[in-house]
Amino acid sequence: MDLNAPTIGIYIRIVAILCLLLGLSDAARLLGVNLGAVSPLATMGMTGFVYLGIFALARLFAAVGLWIKASWGAALLLGATGVELALYLLGSTDVTMSAVGFALRLVLLVSIVAILGLNLRMRRAHAGD
Repeated sequence: MDLNAPTIGIYIRIVAILCLLLGLSDAARLLGVNLGAVSPLATMGMTGFVYLGIFALARLFAAVGLWIKASWGAALLLGATGVELALYLLGSTDVTMSAVGFALRLVLLVSIVAILGLNLRMRRAHAGD
């Protein structure tokens, strides 16, 4: 996958920034920034804490991968966000998010699929030349 095409480069960087902000927001939730004296581990439970940690790290690494336009960044973001949304939609009590968080994750998922679709379309156009 060639994500270095100049036509989608800025779009990839915008998605990388959104991914970074969401990953940092999840990391802040892990640290219990808005919880006061309450432990985030007690609030989320052990499984929810581990899930959030895995998804936050995956999203932060995906943001770096997207920023340097590596194909593994897109694959990591697609996998992590897809699994997180699937767990949430299937009713797992360990994965919680607000409506804004759900919408942002959905936007990330749709945008990375759009990037992959644009990349595939550009490859087919260049193969025809």
